[in-house]
Amino acid sequence: MSYAARMELLYTAHVPAGDGPFSTIIALHGWGASAHDLLGLAPMFDGGRSLVLCPQGPLALQAGPGQVGYGWFPLTGGGDANPEEVKAGIDKLDTFLDEALEALPIDRRKIAILGFSQGGVMAYALALRNPAKYAGLVALSSWLPDDMVAAIPKNSEIENLQTLVIHGTKDPMISIDLARESRDGLAKLGVPTTYREYEMGHEINPEALREINGWLDGKVLNPVLVA
Repeated sequence: MSYAARMELLYTAHVPAGDGPFSTIIALHGWGASAHDLLGLAPMFDGGRSLVLCPQGPLALQAGPGQVGYGWFPLTGGGDANPEEVKAGIDKLDTFLDEALEALPIDRRKIAILGFSQGGVMAYALALRNPAKYAGLVALSSWLPDDMVAAIPKNSEIENLQTLVIHGTKDPMISIDLARESRDGLAKLGVPTTYREYEMGHEINPEALREINGWLDGKVLNPVLVA
């Protein structure tokens, strides 16, 4: 296996033994986290048989005394974001993913993009603007901005993008109302969406993780094909 000499972003990866190509989950962390944040879930996805790629946001920020976290785009106090800054983050991530496709043993027919919180916004943006590239989209404790919905044309490819949205009813950081609005925005675009709410905060609890695993297995990694 050969790896690219230079990648657009720092990343961590779980690469199964063997030559591949492997079904792949691209996992995008939330605000203030890092490339290591979601990597611990890799052995739970598909029993560790899928490649899991965790890039790190390009924006460094102080997460606490002596601690550095990372984000994909700056946030204001109200949680809004400048569309140009969001686009800049999306473009960096898109370039990184193109590099990863060349460098890593990825099965291009079985790529799921998963994002938590701010990472979910990035996952929405990448998958909705290029739905043919992804077999599945998972948005966790996140939101789909209205301007993003308005900018995406409804088309036949987007109507094949299997999508899972999970949110906590007690999320203190991103309101459950935003998740419901995101679900409605996806419906307007014709995206086939599975929507789930759990009694949890801004997190991925064990019940939600079981839901994610079952959905990924059935919809993306090992789908049952109807003759």
